[in-house]
Amino acid sequence: MNNYQPSYTLDEARKKLESYCAYQDRCHKEVNQKLKDMGMIPSAIDQIIYTLIQDNFLNEERFSKSFARGKFNIKKWGKNRIINELKQRGISKYNITTALKEIDEDDYLETLTVLAQKRLDAISEKNIQKRRKKLADYLLYRGWESHLVYDKITELIQ
Repeated sequence: MNNYQPSYTLDEARKKLESYCAYQDRCHKEVNQKLKDMGMIPSAIDQIIYTLIQDNFLNEERFSKSFARGKFNIKKWGKNRIINELKQRGISKYNITTALKEIDEDDYLETLTVLAQKRLDAISEKNIQKRRKKLADYLLYRGWESHLVYDKITELIQ
């Protein structure tokens, strides 16, 4: 096995990362890891990240907002799951708060209703307590706030 890893000049690495960031918004942690995987030294990593920020290829607020919108609109995640995922990516509390403002409150509650009803229709369990638990587990796993989940379950399962 040959463990050959190509080496990149500062300019080549910067261009490669510009494309990486232009394709999809990235967080600092992803970019940092990509540069490490490319075998770049810490001082080069810092320099490239600085340039990417200056040239607006790397913008954590923009990343946070598009991440929150995407995970809510496409994957139907609740705010808790979005917050946890952003925290794991090292996003600041300020940017997380800003990102959550991207989610319209009416859309949020409507999505919860549709998601809960769709899941409830798919649960074949006859026992009411078990039905409630299965629905709660599903919604909580997807990151919906517990008070909203329990209110919705009370509304849907009598």
